[in-house]
Amino acid sequence: MPAAAGVPAAMELDAGPDSLVFERGVALSRATIVDWARRVAAELPVGVTAINLCEPRSHYLVGLLAIALRGGTCLMPPSRVPAAIEAVRSAHAGCVVLDDEQVARRRDALLPVDGRAPLFVPDAEAIVGYTSGSTGVPSPHRKTWAALQATTRRNRDALRLAVPVLAAARPPWLVATVPSQHMYGMEMAVQLPLLGGMGIHAGHPLFPADIVAALAEIPQPRILVSTPVHLKALVESGVQVPPLSAIVSATAPMSADLARAVEERLGGVLVEFFGSTETCVIASRRPARESAWRPHDGVSLEHGDDCTIVTAPWLRQPIAMQDRLELGADGTFTVTGRSNDLVEVAGKRASLADLNRRLLAIPGVVDGAVLLPDDPAAVGVHRLAALVVAPSLQEQDIVGALAQQVDPVFIPRPLLRVERLPRNDTGKLPRSAALELLREVRARRHGLR
Repeated sequence: MPAAAGVPAAMELDAGPDSLVFERGVALSRATIVDWARRVAAELPVGVTAINLCEPRSHYLVGLLAIALRGGTCLMPPSRVPAAIEAVRSAHAGCVVLDDEQVARRRDALLPVDGRAPLFVPDAEAIVGYTSGSTGVPSPHRKTWAALQATTRRNRDALRLAVPVLAAARPPWLVATVPSQHMYGMEMAVQLPLLGGMGIHAGHPLFPADIVAALAEIPQPRILVSTPVHLKALVESGVQVPPLSAIVSATAPMSADLARAVEERLGGVLVEFFGSTETCVIASRRPARESAWRPHDGVSLEHGDDCTIVTAPWLRQPIAMQDRLELGADGTFTVTGRSNDLVEVAGKRASLADLNRRLLAIPGVVDGAVLLPDDPAAVGVHRLAALVVAPSLQEQDIVGALAQQVDPVFIPRPLLRVERLPRNDTGKLPRSAALELLREVRARRHGLR
């Protein structure tokens, strides 16, 4: 029956493969997940606003569907640290928190079910994603079910274009190292299974051996969803990885050298996605072979005032993105930096992204970040600082290597070795966490003198 005038038609959960989640040696069907979600939904108020902290993919999918079945919205804090969760919860009156214990106890509860797929109103608010805070204060961005469906289909089409076997009759299965609570994880590890006709492993493996074990449990064709940080560790581990059809990466730029190493070592086609919490994924590329990005169907880009304006069918209004892009005549683009990326020291300008690239390219440097500790808009002399993970090097060795490549005014002072950087689950380094670590290390050193 057609919808009444002014009322959006209901949107069904895509049928997809019968098996949706592989958990502890058992493939759970879509009907099982939906019925489980109905049991959880029975305990939630109508119109609920909830934070879904569930860890296994099965629990997260059930929690998300349960919230949707009650006409509610799922909130996605910028991280899972207690302070971030509490900040988001306190900003939404009546907000509840769903955890694994709440979802697990309803798994086998008795409740009549009808076996039908859930219906969602396309214009209903599905999630509210918060930015990571890597460049400032986290901010909320609302997504409807229709928007998530539109981006999911384009993400799926980009993968099929790069790896034709993924369009075959047998649906692909995913293993993801990224959390469901992050926008990248939401798009790849939640929406691709729900709305893109794929299956997902329930685990959230991080270490190479755990990733291999999860991949070995699912059938081909397999897709590994990860980040440059995790992929680099996997490549360098030397472990034998089951055959992969595709590897997906996002959250940080993938260097061409690492991309080629990933494809050679893991055997699949590496597809990198470009996007943000504000825009969702808007483009893709194969970094082992190309530097330019191909926008998703319907995405329009234009230069703004020190930003890029993004227009897409799933966006309610154009979004100003801080990435600076060079637009090609063929519709592709390259990323030249961010509007807050340029720093000026002693009258000279440099890109923080370029300085970080040079730092990470030094043999022996495992991880690192170049920072501008003060406000770049403030009047006065600016000095860069750096935090570096390099167990086999001394600080003067790193400074010496940088001095061969960059102007002396851009040599970070201080440059401090640390055991690890406070990156979040997707490999991003929140500015506030990096500055706090910088203060702690400097304070410890001053205390020893």
